[in-house]
Amino acid sequence: MESREGVASDDESIQALNRSIELGLNFIDTALGYGDDHSERLVGQVVKAHDKPIYVATKIPPQNRQWPARDGVPVEEAYTAEHVISSTEQSLRNLGLDTIDVQLFHVWSDEWVGQGDWLEGIRKLKEQGKIRYFGISINDHQPNNAIKLIESGLVDTVQVIYNIFDQSPEDQLLPACAEHNVGVIVRVSLDEGGLTGRITPDTTFSEGDFRNNYFRGDRKTRGV
Repeated sequence: MESREGVASDDESIQALNRSIELGLNFIDTALGYGDDHSERLVGQVVKAHDKPIYVATKIPPQNRQWPARDGVPVEEAYTAEHVISSTEQSLRNLGLDTIDVQLFHVWSDEWVGQGDWLEGIRKLKEQGKIRYFGISINDHQPNNAIKLIESGLVDTVQVIYNIFDQSPEDQLLPACAEHNVGVIVRVSLDEGGLTGRITPDTTFSEGDFRNNYFRGDRKTRGV
């Protein structure tokens, strides 16, 4: 989680999550790569403090640490069954949970359909009850780079950028998901804060804040 001044403190993150749950939140999306396990541990701490059901999604980073996935890179360099299983077990330990509701690959390339042994890892985890559903996080602004996987019937849900500024998923992705009964998790729905009305052309971010790059150039002005 991020604050306006930069990286949020643990207390600030926990307070924000608890307040969101009080207001009706029942789904939290995190990743093994967020803060090198730290985000998952915080999420697990919050989830265990509440009696109501809170569904958790997390993500497996690619072994080659390439974001986004690049064309022509074989899936074995990013996801193997062994990596899928070991990463999931690490996330379960971090979260303190017996089951992850939605386990996603943090990057994806549709070239990987039918390649490698990653699917064996997913099936084994489902059979063991360690994950309920499998999904992928689609590379930024590449919504059609998941159509083949969706049509294959191997995926339960996809995560995609979708907001007022980027509605391209409506062209092919969302109709394919509807046809094949694949769930959709929307990310960057508020354009990293650009659609909150709180970022103006004069807004500044602290050194190291990713928004310095995201809102580079005249993007703040164009957003307003």
